[in-house]
Amino acid sequence: MSAEGEAIRSNDYRKDTTVKAPSTRPAAVLGLDVGKSSHWARLVDRDGEVLASAPVRNREAELDALFASAPAGTLVVVDQFRNIGSLAVRRARAAGLGVAHLPGLAASRAAGLFAGEAKTDERDAEVIARTALGVPDSLSGVPGRGEALEAARALSSQRDHVVACATRDKNRLRAVLLESCPALEAAVDLSDRRWLELLAGFGGAWGIARSGAAGEAAAASTAPPPALVEAENRQVRFLAARISEALDEAGALEAETAALLEGDETYACLLTVPGIGPRTAAQLAVSVDIARFPDHDHLASYCGIAPRVRSSG
Repeated sequence: MSAEGEAIRSNDYRKDTTVKAPSTRPAAVLGLDVGKSSHWARLVDRDGEVLASAPVRNREAELDALFASAPAGTLVVVDQFRNIGSLAVRRARAAGLGVAHLPGLAASRAAGLFAGEAKTDERDAEVIARTALGVPDSLSGVPGRGEALEAARALSSQRDHVVACATRDKNRLRAVLLESCPALEAAVDLSDRRWLELLAGFGGAWGIARSGAAGEAAAASTAPPPALVEAENRQVRFLAARISEALDEAGALEAETAALLEGDETYACLLTVPGIGPRTAAQLAVSVDIARFPDHDHLASYCGIAPRVRSSG
């Protein structure tokens, strides 16, 4: 395919008889190097002429004005479509403009082909716009799915955050116990809610020893001064309680996510696969837009399980 569209070449190789189909390229490309408070916008038309290049605040009114000034058929290309880039994506779609994403790796590689080494917002926007215009295959789509899927994605993301916090607190709790009483740390199973309840109620090794529970493990070490015992108990009670709360919250988020995905065909199909439970099915359903793949061969290639071409070397 040529830069101007699909090319059809005759079998007569003595001369160039390429016939170019009508161009399918956008009328212009608006490259947005997104930022927290402002983005740099670079508008380049089909012929490569720069129509506009300026910062724009990450506010709805300013973004609406920018998109309204763009020519009809403009493609908006962002380097991030979540988080700091989400408002720009929503307002571009509201203005009736197409939206695409230039992945970070592709943008980084393309940047080496442009003059200069300084990393500025203006240069990054230039790289985004001209790469999208000249190498459209480098772009990926921006998911624009239904409200239920977007809500499920948000809840799934929050669950991941909660689980990460619980893991961090578990590591901290084990470090506190190991410093005080290695025998107790070895005996504790933080996946068992009963242990979490015990630690949240009585604190560390010496708080548990005073209560009479797990006395043998605590007796394996000599008790530190009272001030250190109290400091340890305070830390252990706090961390154990927070881990329990995080696990409860993660379970509630999983249930809410599953409820939102009940009518989703991809989620229902994944649940029929042996070894895939509700949690994994939900993660796959919200992370991958199955509609991007025209058939199972494309999906297999995306997953990295497609056969290798014999002539690939």
